[in-house]
Amino acid sequence: MNATSAVHIDRMSNIYNNSVARFYDFVFHDLSDPRTRDWFLLPSPVPGASLLIGYLYFVLSWGPKHMEHRKPYQLKNILVVYNFLQVLLSFWLFYEGLDAAWLRKYSWKCQPVDFSNSPEALRVARGVYIYFLAKLSELLDTVFFVLRKKQSQITFLHLYHHTVMPMISWGAAKYYPGGHGTFIGVINSFVHVIMYTYYLLAALLPQYQKYLWWKRYITTLQMAQFCLAFLHTCQLLVYDCDYPKWSVVLILPNAMFFYFLFADFYSIAYKSTETRSKSMEGKEDAKKAANGYVQNGKGKTD
Repeated sequence: MNATSAVHIDRMSNIYNNSVARFYDFVFHDLSDPRTRDWFLLPSPVPGASLLIGYLYFVLSWGPKHMEHRKPYQLKNILVVYNFLQVLLSFWLFYEGLDAAWLRKYSWKCQPVDFSNSPEALRVARGVYIYFLAKLSELLDTVFFVLRKKQSQITFLHLYHHTVMPMISWGAAKYYPGGHGTFIGVINSFVHVIMYTYYLLAALLPQYQKYLWWKRYITTLQMAQFCLAFLHTCQLLVYDCDYPKWSVVLILPNAMFFYFLFADFYSIAYKSTETRSKSMEGKEDAKKAANGYVQNGKGKTD
């Protein structure tokens, strides 16, 4: 290889490296919201992606192997504290979403992001960012399942939900911390207040868990939130308020996918249980009837 060829290769390498660096800076710096781009975990996708990869590795591989020959941890006190904190955090996010935006000056049809440095706009941006951090904290749900050897609860729905939501909320906090998309976060936070309250009571009073009859309605509430998210996002196809219309390409398919996953879970978890329960009741009634028939002498042969 002569000197000319070496110079040519070096030049091409520099052009390539500079192009990649410029593209990276453009996507992860120039396009991001200047108010939030330097906040913890937001400058680069690498830390967040590393957390999710480590999470999936622990849940799908290392964790189950580690627990294979160990007794499940009870974690009662940890679960009580964790669920209590999640209730408080979800309630705060729900309140912030209503008080800072949706009960005040937000449009229910189409709401742009306020990229100013006004106290109101920064308050909304902060709420979106904390919502993202909350999605990361919820990864502990699955970690606790592994440590308690509750592998049956780690379904595809559970993993998909806990993996996708941090990625979506990271993008919202980095690029569009406010506006139309915050509606989904407000609804989701309300659902999580109910859900983590149930988990708190179940951890605090396990002997009364069978009396917490409203567990099934949490799933119904989750399905309803995806219907609301779908309908609310569809308005972007009709109204124009400078909120990116391309977001419907991400939100609508996910809302539909989540709805059908939760509907399938509901069918398996509750309708099949009802069918088995009715079948058992029918068998018990038939048994009682048969016993009464024999006891009355009508079933005897001469």
